[in-house]
Amino acid sequence: MIYSLWLSLIGVFSYLFGSINWAMFISKLKRLDIRKVGSGNPGTLNMSRNLGFKFGLLTFFLDLTKGALPTLISFFVFGEEKFAYSEFYIRDFAIYLSGLCVVLGHIYPIYFKFKGGKGIASTIGVFMVCESVHGIGWAMVAIMALVAAAVFIYITEFGAMGSFIAITPPAISGCIRLFLDYGRRGTGSFNAGTLAFHIVSNMLIFAICFFTWFAHRKNIERMLAGDEHPTSFKKMLVKAKAKKMQERKDNESSSKDKS
Repeated sequence: MIYSLWLSLIGVFSYLFGSINWAMFISKLKRLDIRKVGSGNPGTLNMSRNLGFKFGLLTFFLDLTKGALPTLISFFVFGEEKFAYSEFYIRDFAIYLSGLCVVLGHIYPIYFKFKGGKGIASTIGVFMVCESVHGIGWAMVAIMALVAAAVFIYITEFGAMGSFIAITPPAISGCIRLFLDYGRRGTGSFNAGTLAFHIVSNMLIFAICFFTWFAHRKNIERMLAGDEHPTSFKKMLVKAKAKKMQERKDNESSSKDKS
């Protein structure tokens, strides 16, 4: 059917879009290969540690947008259309299909020999859209999870664990929302299609979380061994402030020399 073609195109587009790695692009502009410094991960936290909080924040925003944009497009493409012989909206399936493809593109990018980042920022972008399009209440779950993750990292300096905190609550809330919307509709025999798409959509949510957690397997090993790289927002902010003050002094001394 026609929606099968559209879903396939959205999946391919999302994967190719997800394969764009902004950390690599930004670090190249700074004449640095982010894969060869720090943890070697081309992502937000490693960029923050090695290029400063400003570039880490820029990377986070771009990667978050990378996850959010294809997911948002997927939601609006199908409108109020439903799968044949079911009560399941195609858009509710498409957003998670698109999200999974974006995350796979980020972790296994075709442009970089299938070696990419760990997908947390892109996953946050995916879940932000998936929850926000269904109401402010669901959106607050994703926002509060992100705030909790930032506070946790700031206090404990455990970046990987903070990342898990950012993505897990909205994933769980997505499953709950799907159950509230469709779980009871699939109980009748004539609604077997609804139940099938409900189950598959939950599997897509699980797959998104699985691949991001799997990409952090070395971080988990290091955390258990007590060797995990610390992520100190405090030091990053102090370093950024000191750098800004030094640049201001250099500019002032340069102006004096010219005069």
